[in-house]
Amino acid sequence: MTSENNRIEYKQLLTDDLEKEAVAFLNYQEGGVIYIGVHKSGTPIGVDDIDGNMLKIKDRLRNNIMPSCMGLFDMTVENVDSKDIIKITFASGTEKPYYIKKQGMSEKGTFIRVGSAAEPMPTRMIESLFAKRTRNSIGKIKSPNQNLTFEQLKIYYESVGKTLNQQFASNLELITENDQYNYVAYLLADINGTSIKVAKYEGLDRVDLIENNEYGYCSLIKATKLVLDKINIENKTLAKITPQEREEKRLWNPVALREAVINAIVHNDYTSEIPPKFEFFNDRIEITSFGSLPQGITEKEFFEGYSVPRNKELMRVFRDLGLVEHLGSGVPRILRSYGKDCFIFTENFLRMTFPASVKQVTPQVTPQVTPQVTPQVRELIKILDDEMNRQDMQGKLGLSDREHFRLYYLKPALEQGVIEMKIPDKPNSRLQKYRLTEKGKQLKKNTDINFRNKEDETTS
Repeated sequence: MTSENNRIEYKQLLTDDLEKEAVAFLNYQEGGVIYIGVHKSGTPIGVDDIDGNMLKIKDRLRNNIMPSCMGLFDMTVENVDSKDIIKITFASGTEKPYYIKKQGMSEKGTFIRVGSAAEPMPTRMIESLFAKRTRNSIGKIKSPNQNLTFEQLKIYYESVGKTLNQQFASNLELITENDQYNYVAYLLADINGTSIKVAKYEGLDRVDLIENNEYGYCSLIKATKLVLDKINIENKTLAKITPQEREEKRLWNPVALREAVINAIVHNDYTSEIPPKFEFFNDRIEITSFGSLPQGITEKEFFEGYSVPRNKELMRVFRDLGLVEHLGSGVPRILRSYGKDCFIFTENFLRMTFPASVKQVTPQVTPQVTPQVTPQVRELIKILDDEMNRQDMQGKLGLSDREHFRLYYLKPALEQGVIEMKIPDKPNSRLQKYRLTEKGKQLKKNTDINFRNKEDETTS
């Protein structure tokens, strides 16, 4: 392993100065990494009680550092030379100065990384940072509605094997210093006023809007999953037949696209009540979030993966639910498939533009056969083979949210008479299956013909 430097600290054992090193990295503009179980020389020693030490570390960082650094660090286990070591990655915090709680905001409790050491922060720097501290973050803004419920959030936590106890609002930092729900709580509540737009245009500009979807007025977690489902459907797989084989390629790299969607949602500046938006064109997708680069980070540092979470409370919840992985990993994954030129920074916005691998041609459906069917119904018809139950159809479409599938796919398809129930007199039967009607079969046939014709045009 490399030697210690301004971003790397090695510790052979979990010692009493963990908080000191953590505070120094939180106050440092580039963040940093602490390795437990590594000698100062960089030689892996290993950690015996991995689980026990990780619990102690999380507890100490949560309780001994102010302001809260939850959502600003990751902990993982790495195996180096057959030795298990603990890696703690810190992002640069947005509420500097951070300090050790029992020592207070003073030179005894506030540190900054200087070279490969944690040095006391001068009083003048402490006062300067405190004066600049962000005071209108969504964690400090009072929710416009205090009568909030969180049933959706609880269900999502249960789905990953976690339970929210009675203190969850405090533990997840959903309350202000005055014990009122903050704006983070508002965004995560079952009902709110935030909606994310996913629009689709015919052509290369915003003149001809052919589809406009609003996902929201619900928990931001649910809205995020609905947006991901919709974008996954739009990220079609195109095929090209060659003499040797059938080549299949999606319009956009799915890993990079997912990272971009999550980043836009979790790092959006919600203090101005402007949500991110996602727009599809024939040749590209544009993802726009409000708020440019976080304070204190340059474009160079942004592209190198340094992470300064704008909304650390949201970041923590998204990480708890497996929607994001390690701090700073999103941008490098995007850059692996799309270069720096896909990012545009303005004073108030950040936009990512990803070109489609193949220019799309908007499919046309024979007008005399149910021209009013929605794109979602067409997608359902395309995957419906023989008789299928709800779970199989939802799985084939790649949709994770049952209610979204019911409202936008199953219900309208039944109402428009393109599919029918196998057991119509028992609509809620656990044995229920669905099949195409004659109208649906004709529509599928015409859609397939059009799709093959357009596919030949785009791949010839």
